[in-house]
Parts: sequence; structure tokens; C-alpha cells
Amino acid sequence: MANGAGPDRAVITEKVTQIFYQLFSAKSGSITLESSPDTVEGWDSLQHLNLILALEEEFGISLTEDQMVEMLSVGLIVEILAESLASKS
Repeated sequence: MANGAGPDRAVITEKVTQIFYQLFSAKSGSITLESSPDTVEGWDSLQHLNLILALEEEFGISLTEDQMVEMLSVGLIVEILAESLASKS
């Protein structure tokens, strides 16, 4: 943790991609920052809710409805989590 700003983006990215591999049974190496509902098989509205729950549990945060709607790619998820974690600490 740098400067009390929460975990760095590399740590967040690693945790997020691991959640994706578990939740979507994705092949190793198939999840990138550009991955989105268009490129990840099974990322539908129901799985999006499961993803939100898994992220909130892993990172110990509560996401707002606006944040949930904005999570349209792995990269955006990492950005939103980094901001939430920075404001939490």
C-alpha cells in the first residue's frame, strides 16, 4: 500500500482477474483490461450482479449503483475499485 491510498492497481488488477477466472471459468490469460461483456462468455446481467457481490466481498467495500453500471470492462472495474479503495482509506 503506497501512501495510505489503498492497494496499487497491479494488486487490484490481479485480484479482479482471479475473480473473473473463477466466476466465468475463463481460460488462463484470456482476461485483459480490455475484457468486456462482449468478449467474456457468460458476462450477462445476472453474472454482473454476481461479479459485483464478489468484488464487494473481496475488497470489503460497497459499490454505488452508478459504479455498478459503469463497470463495462476489466479496466474500468480496476479504476472504480482503485478510486473506492483510495477514498475508503
